[in-house]
Amino acid sequence: RYFVLNNDAGLLEYFVNEQSRHLKPRGTLQLAGAVISPSDEDSHTFTVNAASGEQYKLRATDAKERQHWVSRLQICTQHHTEAIGKNNPPLKSRSFSLASQGSANSPGVQRRPSQNAVSFFSVGHHRLPTGKRVPIMQPDHLVDVREMMSQAEGQQRDLIRSIECLPASGHLTSLDQDLLMLKATSMATMNCLNDCFHILQLQHASQQKGSLPAGTTISWLEPKVSLANHFKNGAAQNFPAEINKPASVREEQSIAEPCQLTREPEEINPDEELEDICDDKEDDLGAVEEQRSVILHLLSQLKLGMDLTRVVLPTFILEKRSLLEMYADFMSHPDLFIAITNGSSPEERMIRFVEYYLTSFHEGRKGAIAKKPYNPIIGETFHCSWRIPKSNVATDAGTNSSARSPSEQVTLPKDPEGQAEPDCYTVKFVAEQVSHHPPVSGFYAECVERNMCVNAHVWTKSKFLGMSIGVTMVGEGVLHLLEHGEEYTFSLPCAYARSILTVPWVELGGKVNINCAKTGYSASINFHTKPFYGGKLHRVTGEVKQNMTNTVVCRVQGEWNSVLEFTYSNGETKYVDLTKLSVTRKRVRPLEKQGPFESRRLWQHVTESLRDGDIDKATEHKRALEERQRNEERLRAETETPWCTKYFLKDGDGWVYHKPLWKTVSATQTQQMDSN
Repeated sequence: RYFVLNNDAGLLEYFVNEQSRHLKPRGTLQLAGAVISPSDEDSHTFTVNAASGEQYKLRATDAKERQHWVSRLQICTQHHTEAIGKNNPPLKSRSFSLASQGSANSPGVQRRPSQNAVSFFSVGHHRLPTGKRVPIMQPDHLVDVREMMSQAEGQQRDLIRSIECLPASGHLTSLDQDLLMLKATSMATMNCLNDCFHILQLQHASQQKGSLPAGTTISWLEPKVSLANHFKNGAAQNFPAEINKPASVREEQSIAEPCQLTREPEEINPDEELEDICDDKEDDLGAVEEQRSVILHLLSQLKLGMDLTRVVLPTFILEKRSLLEMYADFMSHPDLFIAITNGSSPEERMIRFVEYYLTSFHEGRKGAIAKKPYNPIIGETFHCSWRIPKSNVATDAGTNSSARSPSEQVTLPKDPEGQAEPDCYTVKFVAEQVSHHPPVSGFYAECVERNMCVNAHVWTKSKFLGMSIGVTMVGEGVLHLLEHGEEYTFSLPCAYARSILTVPWVELGGKVNINCAKTGYSASINFHTKPFYGGKLHRVTGEVKQNMTNTVVCRVQGEWNSVLEFTYSNGETKYVDLTKLSVTRKRVRPLEKQGPFESRRLWQHVTESLRDGDIDKATEHKRALEERQRNEERLRAETETPWCTKYFLKDGDGWVYHKPLWKTVSATQTQQMDSN
């Protein structure tokens, strides 16, 4: 087929071939409300998902042409979508009364051929006097609509809960085809209503934009915020202390509180951080077992290989921490991290890095149950640090902290004023969610005393694989040993959540490489997934070699969450038992000292609800955060305001910390040379 973009009409038209362009199109697709997205399959394919539900899958001749088509289609789509809200006349005032779903003739109990989504509402139209202008919808009217929609969403949840509480067998079961269809259509109805509400917001914004004085407030889906500031990236975003407080309290607080949020980088003082006392092990299976019907319903809507990036997963499978904090927990053996630069030769430093790398994944998982950390919202950050006694860090090949048992580890001396002891190293860590679609996180850690730092960016791509979920960690990390002028590049393995219908568990898979261009040493590590029949779990093998001579200097094998065996070229063997390896607790600022976008403060209500076992409340708090993020993303797109990161800068295909140690050291050395 030969496709033509009709910008004026907002249509994507197609013909049999180019010669038939003068004839009537064989078909057309309305672009208003459509979603244009490049495909993950290759660099040529993209899809057009129309508001009507139709989907066209198109293939360009190359990546450049695809980008051109996607850009033009997105511009056309946005223009005609906004025109719906701007050009349509304001809606007449309506009164809604929600029908009770608990009656005997509710949709879940009694089915009628004429029943559809409209039967959930009884709509009364108020006739306006002829000749009078329809009043413009005011902000408080939007709040009323939001309240009504919240009630409808609550009743829709009750409907789904009632269906899922039905017995698994008998005359009417929770897996009845009609009831499953009812669940799906009710969800689609609520999504449609939310889209319509967004059109009202666009309409109101187009009428009010540019005419509001500074400081004027307007209500969107969430509490009132300053419209003048809302359009600015990084302006005040008032986070209520309690999301579930009455709307009037939230609005008063949001207006009265001064602006707290700034996108300027903040220097975190490690002396304000306290040793972390949170120990949220994820070994509770109760919620997963109780919600198995929800999992079954979710699985029934997924397709093999489907990208799960935009799929909202149920709250009960969540860990009590953000993905950004999980990256920090991979640094729970900072003594091994610092020991890398103490290696006396390039060979030893590469081996020490491999040892540190392989020991990081065990502590990064909280318990044996596979649960998912919170998806960070764009702009979210996490800060922490570690203090390590210098006596705990291996200095040469003769001493190695990994061989010590926890009882042999030197404890950190207590300081009543909270200042760092002179005989301690400090490792500082910062992470930031730099992109929402695709979801990309950047993290950076440094030890100034040892002139070493690591910078990484990770794009998490998740896919449905049948009875498991696969997560590909796309990205790269670089370890800088400034004392030696060496850079070690590395990647991360894939992660898999297996047996998601029974006892979910995590395994790692794939091949990763570690390279140091200056020394010519490299490491190849294979994380082996369990074969269908037989085989061990969590098996890992690897080797370190000198590329110039192609000589293997060290081999490693074992399990990444149990015991690792290192065999050196001289015949010596060393065992590292990860279950007995000492863990250094991270230090985190108290919640009251954290900024509103720092992970623990941002997700505190979700975390507290999960600890209390209140899944419904946790879901409400999580939904409020995600909904606000979506609304702010829409507003940025409508006002063409780019997102500005706080700590990380775009560098080619990756992200780099704004003030890395290698720049600081280089600037200091330059100043010293100038002074001499």
